[in-house]
Amino acid sequence: MARWWPIVSVLLFCCADAQHQDKLEGVDVEEVCADRPADEYFRLDTENDCREVYRCTRSGLKEIQCPSGLAFDVIKQTCDWKAKVTNCDEKEKPRKAQPILKTDEPICPDGKLSCGDGECLDKELFCNGKPDCKDESDENACSVDEDPNRAPECDPTQCALPDCFCSADGTRIPGGIEPQQVPQMITITFNGAVNVDNIDLYDDIFNGQHQNPNGCSIKGTFFVSHKYTNYSAVQDLHRRGHEISVFSLTHKDDPNYWSGGSYDDWLAEMAGSRLIVERFANITDGSIIGMRAPYLRVGGNKQFEMMADQFFVYDASITASLGRVPIWPYTLYFRMPHKCNGNAHNCPSRSHPVWEMVMNELDRRDDPTFDESLPGCHMVDSCSNVASGDQFARLLRHNFNRHYNSNRAPLGLHFHASWLKSKKEYRDELVKFIEEMLGRNDVFFVTNLQVIQWMQNPTELNSLRDFQEWKEKCDVKGQPYCSLPNACPLTTRELPGETLRLFTCMECPNNYPWILDPTGDGFSV
Repeated sequence: MARWWPIVSVLLFCCADAQHQDKLEGVDVEEVCADRPADEYFRLDTENDCREVYRCTRSGLKEIQCPSGLAFDVIKQTCDWKAKVTNCDEKEKPRKAQPILKTDEPICPDGKLSCGDGECLDKELFCNGKPDCKDESDENACSVDEDPNRAPECDPTQCALPDCFCSADGTRIPGGIEPQQVPQMITITFNGAVNVDNIDLYDDIFNGQHQNPNGCSIKGTFFVSHKYTNYSAVQDLHRRGHEISVFSLTHKDDPNYWSGGSYDDWLAEMAGSRLIVERFANITDGSIIGMRAPYLRVGGNKQFEMMADQFFVYDASITASLGRVPIWPYTLYFRMPHKCNGNAHNCPSRSHPVWEMVMNELDRRDDPTFDESLPGCHMVDSCSNVASGDQFARLLRHNFNRHYNSNRAPLGLHFHASWLKSKKEYRDELVKFIEEMLGRNDVFFVTNLQVIQWMQNPTELNSLRDFQEWKEKCDVKGQPYCSLPNACPLTTRELPGETLRLFTCMECPNNYPWILDPTGDGFSV
C-alpha cells in the first residue's frame, strides 16, 4: 500500500525569502485568495516539478514543498509518491457550486432555499443525497454545521433519559451525579477477525479471574469482521458474556467505498454481517446491536438511516479530538457536541435515534507535564510513538487519570489484536494495568452496551453492587457449544479462485457467505 504523508508533516522546506519574493512577483494575492478556504493548498503554475504549493495566510502566501521524490496531490491535499499523483497539470482542487444560504434579505419564498444559480427549491430537497439544483449545489454544503436540515442543537428540556442524552459541549455527567460517585468505566474493544491468531490473547485478558467490584468478571466488546473469523470462537466469547458487534462483511480496503457508501451498501455490509454472525455463531438473543465502520470511515446520514431501520442501537466510529475534558457518549437526536474529526469528515448531520459511543482520542505524550502537545490517537496501535512496554504503561495510566480526575467519561481502549501480540510486554502491561485498576473499588471494565445501560439509569457507586443490568451477564453458564467445530472448505462465485475455511459449530452452508449471499445458501444472478 502506498505510504502517504498528511500535509501537516510536510512543512519541511520553505524557500528563502528573496527566492520566495521572486516567484510571487506580479501575483495579485487578493485575487488569488478571494473566496478560497484558508486550509486549501494550490499551485500558482503547472511548470514546476509538482512539489510546490501555496496557502493563503493573513500575512500573504505561504509556500510549502513536498520532500524530494514526492509530489503534491491537489485533490487529496497531501504529498504522495510522484508516480501516484495524476493532477500535476491542475492548479487547484475543483470548486463545487455552493447554494446561497445566507443573505441579508430572503431571495426565496418561505420553505424554499436558493441554489447557486438563484433557482429556488424546497428546503427538504437540500442534502438529501441526490442533486436537485441544475448546478447540483444543493448537495455541496451538507456538513454537520451547514446542512439546512441539520439536527438542532442540544435542548435538555426536550432530551431526557433513558432514550435521549445530550449536552452543549458533551462533557456533562448523566443524571447530574457528582464525579466522585460515578464509576470509572473502561471499555476494551477489539476490531477484526476472531481466530487462532488471537484467541489465546483474549483468553489471557479475559481469564475469568479478573473481577469487577460487583463480583462479575470483566467484559470486552468485539467488532467482528467476517473473512477468516472462527465462528465457534465468537460463539464462546458470547457465551462468556462478552459483547459481539459488527465491523463489516467485506472490510473493503477502498476508504471511499465507506465514506461514500449508499444506504444499500451499509445495509449489505452491516446487516449482512450481523446475519452471518447470528447464524454461524448461533447468537439468537438479538444482542448484536452495535457497529464500527472500517478505517473509522463514517458513512454520513445514509449509514445512520440504515442503522435506525435495522435496529442497531449504537455506532462506535466517530472520534473526538483530544481536549481538556473527555466527552461522554451521546444520542444523535440533537447535533453532535464536538467537531467532526477523523477520516473524510462525513459525520451525520441529521437527527437519528442512535447512540454514538464516541472514541475520545488518547493523549500519547510520554510526560504530559513537560512534553509539547501532540495530536491524540484513537486506536491504541495508532499511537505511533509507543514502542515499549514502559511507554504503553505510562499511556494507560496517564489517560486513566485524565478521565478519572475530570468527569469520569468512559475510557475507551481500542485495539487490533495483532498490535498487542507484536510484543509480549504489551500484553503483560495491559494485564498488569487491569489488575491494578481492579484493586480500586470504583473502576469497572464493561462492554459498550453496559455503558449505555448505566447512562440510561445513572446509579451511584454505593448502589452498583446490585445494579441489575450489569448482573445479567455476570455468571458464565455451561460449556463451549462444541469442542470440535466444523471446518467447512467453501467457495463463492463472488470470490473466484478462493477456497475459504468457515469454522462453525453449526451445519456447513453450501457456499462461503459473502455480500450477495450472506446465508451461503446460493444466489441467482
